[in-house]
Amino acid sequence: MENKQKWKSQFMTVALGQAVSMLGSHGVQFALIWWLAEKTSSPLMLGISGFAAYLPMTLFSPLAGIAADRYNRKFISIFSDMAMGAAALIYAVLLFFFDLSVWTAIAMLCVRGIGSTFQQPAIQSIIPQLVPKDQLVKTNGWMQLLNAGSFMLGPVIGASLYAIFPMSIVLMSDVVGAILASTALAVVKIPKLEKTEWKEQHFVAEIKVGLQVFQEDKKLFYIVTAEALCMFFYAPLSSFYPLMTSDYFKLSAIYGSAVELSFAIGMLVSSLLFSSVLKINRKIRASFIGLFAMGVMSLICGIIPPVYAGWFFFAGSCICLGAAGNVHTIPLTAYMQETISPDKMGRAFSVLTLISSATMPIGLLFSSPIAEKVGVNVWFFISGLCMIMLTTGVLIRYAAEYRREER
Repeated sequence: MENKQKWKSQFMTVALGQAVSMLGSHGVQFALIWWLAEKTSSPLMLGISGFAAYLPMTLFSPLAGIAADRYNRKFISIFSDMAMGAAALIYAVLLFFFDLSVWTAIAMLCVRGIGSTFQQPAIQSIIPQLVPKDQLVKTNGWMQLLNAGSFMLGPVIGASLYAIFPMSIVLMSDVVGAILASTALAVVKIPKLEKTEWKEQHFVAEIKVGLQVFQEDKKLFYIVTAEALCMFFYAPLSSFYPLMTSDYFKLSAIYGSAVELSFAIGMLVSSLLFSSVLKINRKIRASFIGLFAMGVMSLICGIIPPVYAGWFFFAGSCICLGAAGNVHTIPLTAYMQETISPDKMGRAFSVLTLISSATMPIGLLFSSPIAEKVGVNVWFFISGLCMIMLTTGVLIRYAAEYRREER
């Protein structure tokens, strides 16, 4: 009983710390993107900002995964969080004294992307070190629940602060979040891993180890393939949400934050269900369903008319999008944490990050000119339609493979 309470208290300390950090990050991210949207009113510029934020994940994900398996995961996570906080502090000071161009905000998003790239596989690999395998779905549900709460409150706080204070003051919330999250993680004792394999491998060989995890598990291979194909169309949408509100529906930043809030409500409700009553036996199948639902809701967002009442349907669709995203992510993350060897966990998650993040900048380069020409709502429709077709195609192939294995 004592051990059970111990892992729960340690997990909650880490999870709450990360939630506080994400609260500051989501607020600053929303304020920065809205600042860019107001100053430029350009899907192309927002596409470039998203490109800058995700390009570091593409470039550094392999290195981040190797670092998470080779070195102290707690140190990597704390250092990455504090580095992002320090960057926010420096940018806030510069912004206070100088009239900086929009390109500096894009550079700031790039720096944040580098920090996040190293932090994600470290934190994802720490969780199964703290939590029993049979509790991973629930704990991932709790992680997503806290993430949803941060995602829900962050934009509201960001929009409120942005309406009252200059951007230099808004950035300080990221600094406070980084300090609190790092302190919470520092007080938790993370069990050590036995590491022998990596000592005699070079960089390329270690990347191959991460890739082999997906090659050896066909179920994982199919769902990750479907995700990679769909993210090409879906990932750019996150950069276009502000323009759907400001340009398509012609509404203010408060409505923009309400859209983010709607998305977070969907995440919150679904996370609560996963962390309490939902028991998922076929995790890969559930992940496919979530991916398909994301496509359906994206398509619906693209056909809503640009009237005031239409915005409420858009917000409702965003609730469903947030829920569908969790239905895809939570079972997939739990499946990986259950089945992958602990000493390969960081590299496996970094490969997953690499696959999804590589599609983001490519997708933005492709989608931004199209959205500039035909409108962001059309891209929502195109991306939803393509996601539905791609997920269906991969799911059919997966089902055929699964039936063959059962025989």
